[in-house]
Amino acid sequence: MGFAITLAIGAILAGAIATVAGFGIGSILTPVIALHADTKVAVAAVSIPHVLGTSLRFWRLRRSVDQKVFLNFGIASASGGLLGAVLHAYADSPALTALFGGLLVFAGTAGLTGFSSRMRFGTVPAYIAGAASGAFGGLVGNQGGIRSAAMLGFQIPKESFVATATAIALIVDAVRMPVYFLAEGQRILALWPAVSIATVGVLVGTLGGEKVLRRVPDRLFRLLVSLLILVLGLFELWQLRW
Repeated sequence: MGFAITLAIGAILAGAIATVAGFGIGSILTPVIALHADTKVAVAAVSIPHVLGTSLRFWRLRRSVDQKVFLNFGIASASGGLLGAVLHAYADSPALTALFGGLLVFAGTAGLTGFSSRMRFGTVPAYIAGAASGAFGGLVGNQGGIRSAAMLGFQIPKESFVATATAIALIVDAVRMPVYFLAEGQRILALWPAVSIATVGVLVGTLGGEKVLRRVPDRLFRLLVSLLILVLGLFELWQLRW
């Protein structure tokens, strides 16, 4: 019962944060489900509430997608996500988590200090950033944080930022989920009660988070995203101690 309550609260929070910042579902739910399952299975299982919550968020924000960023950044991110998902079955290194956490800490700090606001991504850098973020997402299951960190290099409004990140996340989910299910299908099915609770919580949180997004001032939005990225990076590094 305690695990179910913790999972439900975490799922609602994850859905709300993802609607505000463009990431958070995998970052929050993966370690929670990993309390009762192998980490690799947790990463794969979380892809279910992730894709359903992301689909709802996309439908609600679909008119705000930035087509140029979506095409340049999103295609590369999906390609990287497929590669990362394939390598996920073989990757279980603390060094990978340390690198991922370090990149998020750097990106979050850069956003809070204003460094990222001075970056401008052209087509080639966008492809590189997209491929790297997708690959890390497939490997560690927390694609959103590193993707949002890379997207801070694009100067777009908050609704476009979240909507475009959401559209890209759907593509990455589409290419990585079949790989996960081929590798961990039976063990994912064994977690159906946890997956069901997580899915309902994420959907509820997504609807609530939309109201928060509309109330966040534009001038504070990028700082908020940067702060959440920094917190996620510190959390990833903290997990290494355990």
